Amino acid sequence: MYAVIFSRKRAGADRRPRDERPEAQDAHEATNSAAPPPGPYDVTEAPAGVQRLDLGSLQIPAVGGVEVRVQADQQGAVQQVVLVHGQSALQLGVFAAPRSAGIWDEVREEIHQSLSNDGATTEEITGGYGVELRAQVPTQDGRTDLRFVGIDGPRWMVRAVYQGAAATEPDAAGPLTACLEGLVVDRGQEARPVREPLPLRLPREAAEEAAAGSAAEPESTSQA
Repeated sequence: MYAVIFSRKRAGADRRPRDERPEAQDAHEATNSAAPPPGPYDVTEAPAGVQRLDLGSLQIPAVGGVEVRVQADQQGAVQQVVLVHGQSALQLGVFAAPRSAGIWDEVREEIHQSLSNDGATTEEITGGYGVELRAQVPTQDGRTDLRFVGIDGPRWMVRAVYQGAAATEPDAAGPLTACLEGLVVDRGQEARPVREPLPLRLPREAAEEAAAGSAAEPESTSQA
């Protein structure tokens, strides 16, 4: 598990409305220009002038107080991306989708069925991106709240899962929602099966560090 601290160099999170936040505007546009609508954005439509962590298919904007945690293998392929702010977390996934229609409605129903089979209670609610799925999942420590959000884009779908306070109180999501609204998806041009996870990778510096650590391990064993 690699933890990447990635946030703007200012104290605290910026809780102003999106259309007033600097990261929501092109750094080169006039101050009286209209801000773009909230993302996630396709890479072809992403606003310029925003600092982002490049994980390949996903580019995550820098938001104060948010820690980006990624789990990757020794080759640098990312298996999981979780954003953490305080006692809340946001897990991100991005998947291939058909050109003709979105897939969130079908995926949401499958998540609902799977959770129900495992003893969870679920309900559909209306959120900023349309219909969301809220669930209480049984665990060894009691029931855990989760909130599933799906966003259909051009040939891709982002699945976001809120945990902690942000799962039951959308206003508590704060900086995590800012990350979701500023997310950029680089789908690529390759043909992929529908619902296949789009490839994610560590940034070059982190991948090189991981590879160096892996290569050094056999050396230290032989010297022992």
